[in-house]
Amino acid sequence: MVKPIKKAYGYVTRINNGETQVLVFQHPISEAGIQIPKGTVEPQEDAYQAVIREMKEETGLENFHVEKLIAEDCWKNDDGVIHNRFFYKISASNVPDEWDYQPTGGGDEEELTFHFFWISSEHEGQLIKGHGDYLNLIFN
Repeated sequence: MVKPIKKAYGYVTRINNGETQVLVFQHPISEAGIQIPKGTVEPQEDAYQAVIREMKEETGLENFHVEKLIAEDCWKNDDGVIHNRFFYKISASNVPDEWDYQPTGGGDEEELTFHFFWISSEHEGQLIKGHGDYLNLIFN
């Protein structure tokens, strides 16, 4: 049996005018759609360390706090590979309303620019499959 690939997902949140918002980004490749920051857990890391590294690499944010792990599951990707997913709630403050950032993690994301913005409900901004699975735990 193939070992699942560990993935760390970050629901980066902020309070704006008393409302909770979640950070998402528009991927420049349209099929990749709107996503939350996430990435693969490296062999020498645990999911907590990975989510911190991925948030910095993908968003450019430095000023955030990982609050807690809100969900862990095993999920079958479209290619049949099983992902062991770790979803973290992260809080950020003093962050812009929107910005563009070129991820620094290399690999497939080299030369790409992500456009970051905030959503205020789980039904706003149609996230790609799997990314919104636990938004209800943030917005409710």
